[in-house]
Amino acid sequence: MTIKDIARLSGVGVTTVSRVLNDHPDVSEETRRRVLAVVEEQNFQPNTNARHLKQQTSASIAIIVKGTMNMLFADLVERCQQLLQEAERDAAVYYLDEDDNEVAYAVRLCRERKPLGILFLGGDLEFFQAQFGHITVPCVLLTNSARELDFPNLSSLTTDDGEAAYQVVRYLAGQGHRHIGVLGGNWSCTQISYRRVQGCQRAFDELGLPFEARLCEPCRYSLPDAYDTTKRLLARCPELTALFCISDVMAIGAIRAIRDLGRRVPEDISVVGYDGIPLSQFSLPRLTTVRQDTQQLARQGVDLLLDNLQRPRPPVHSVVPFQLIPGESVAPPRTPAAH
Repeated sequence: MTIKDIARLSGVGVTTVSRVLNDHPDVSEETRRRVLAVVEEQNFQPNTNARHLKQQTSASIAIIVKGTMNMLFADLVERCQQLLQEAERDAAVYYLDEDDNEVAYAVRLCRERKPLGILFLGGDLEFFQAQFGHITVPCVLLTNSARELDFPNLSSLTTDDGEAAYQVVRYLAGQGHRHIGVLGGNWSCTQISYRRVQGCQRAFDELGLPFEARLCEPCRYSLPDAYDTTKRLLARCPELTALFCISDVMAIGAIRAIRDLGRRVPEDISVVGYDGIPLSQFSLPRLTTVRQDTQQLARQGVDLLLDNLQRPRPPVHSVVPFQLIPGESVAPPRTPAAH
C-alpha cells in the first residue's frame, strides 16, 4: 500500500493525502476525515526510510527557473519544493539566464536525466511553440499562459498581467499623475512583459494620455540593470512624475537610482512595483506593488503536475487572482500636471 493507493481510494490527489499525513492545515475537515478513514482501514504506515530510499533511486521532478535574479521565482521554488517534499517527491532545480531557451534545455534534460515531469517557472511562448513537441512528460508552466499553444501535456497558471498593469496605471492616474513611465522586461509578444505593457497602453488610451515609446524602457530583471535603465529614462524624460516597474526588483533598483539623482520617492517621483515579494514591504519607502499569489501558483501547479503523473488528464489553464497593495512609494504629484 502506497500514498498513491490511499489517494485513489480516497478520491483525492496525492498532494492532498500528503498534506493530511503531514497534518497540514490547508485541508478541509471533510477531506481530512475521508483520507484518515482510508488510512485506518488499510492500516497504512508511512515509512520515512522507504521515502528516503525512493528519493535516492527514482527519477525526480525538474524545476526549471528562467532567470537567476527574479526574486518572485525564488519564493515559488521554495514553495514548490516544500509541496513536492510533502508528497514524497524529489525535486531537482535548474537555473537559467532569463534570455536562455528553457524549452531546448528541457528537451536535453529529458534525454539525459529523464525527469518524471517538469515545472517551468517563467517561459517564452515562442520557445514552447518551436520545440515543446519533443517533450512527452507532464509539464506545468507557471507565470505565463500556454492556453493558445494547445499541447496535451502542458498546463499553465498565471496572473492576469494585462489587467493588473491596467489597474496600476489607473491607480496612478487617480492620484493625479499624467506623466507615467514604464520600466522593464523583454517586450516580445510571447513574453510576460508584453502583456503588462499592453495593459498599460489600454489604460493610457482610456485616460487620453500619450503612450509614447520614449516613456518606456526595456530592462532585465536585476537591480543593477534597473538602476542604470532608470537613470537613462529620467535623463530622457525629466518630466516623469511616476514610474511603473514591471517587477519589484526593478522598482527597488529604480528607487536607488532616483535617490542618487537627488530626487525623492514619492515626493518627486512615485514608484509602483510588481510581484509582491517579501522584500518590497521592507524597502524604504515601503513599495506599492501588485502581489502575485505565489502560494496559489505553487500549490495548484504542483497539484496539477502530480495528478497528471498519477493519471494523464487534459491540460488546465487557469488565472490566479492578484492584489494591488498600496505602500508608501506613491503620492500625488507636487505640481498638478497639465492634461
